Amino acid sequence: MPKTIVVSLGGSLIFPSDLDKKFLINFKKVIEKYVKKNHKFIIICGGGRLARAFQQIASEARNLNSEELDWLGIYATMINASILRSLFGSEAEQAIISNPNSKIKFKKNIVIASGWIPGWSTDYDAVLFAKNAGAKEVINMSNIDYVYNKDPGKHKDAKKIENLSWNDYRKLSGNVWKAGMSMPFDPIAAKEAQKSKIRVYVVGNDLLNLQNLLDGRKFKGTVIE
Repeated sequence: MPKTIVVSLGGSLIFPSDLDKKFLINFKKVIEKYVKKNHKFIIICGGGRLARAFQQIASEARNLNSEELDWLGIYATMINASILRSLFGSEAEQAIISNPNSKIKFKKNIVIASGWIPGWSTDYDAVLFAKNAGAKEVINMSNIDYVYNKDPGKHKDAKKIENLSWNDYRKLSGNVWKAGMSMPFDPIAAKEAQKSKIRVYVVGNDLLNLQNLLDGRKFKGTVIE
């Protein structure tokens, strides 16, 4: 029986400082491997650094409101999704989807998605896509390999957490999301995932590690449920 897998792919992995061709080509190979095992994928592309660059450049000209900043981030996700979509060619649905509430028709086994509307992060979209597709899990890939008890970039004594309840995660993340926010998983998406009883895996960018997770083997990362 086919398994539908929702992947929230951070824009920082697609476009860290320049287009990461090596990562994208290898990511494509991994997805193709599991499509052959009768899996289906919905891959939602984040904006990452490209989004923050758009927002920073525009903000230097004038003060932008939150909706304007959000739209710039959404356009960045569309660019990243277009890049990924082009790599898969005929193996993926031709149209990039954005509305997570629309019915997904799998004519192909791979669907590529972008951000949708202001106020909604791609993490939030991923949770809604999972609900729409009847999936109970979201794999979150980014440059963050675990959830930590505090920001590891600022605190050398930050400790990684391998298993976490949604209540405890939300105490760490807070309840407010802002455009360009850098968190393992968006606080609003976390609230929806908890409500919908969706498990999230935070697994970083290691593709061998991703395969371990997909194969049901031991993997490095954080499970939030």
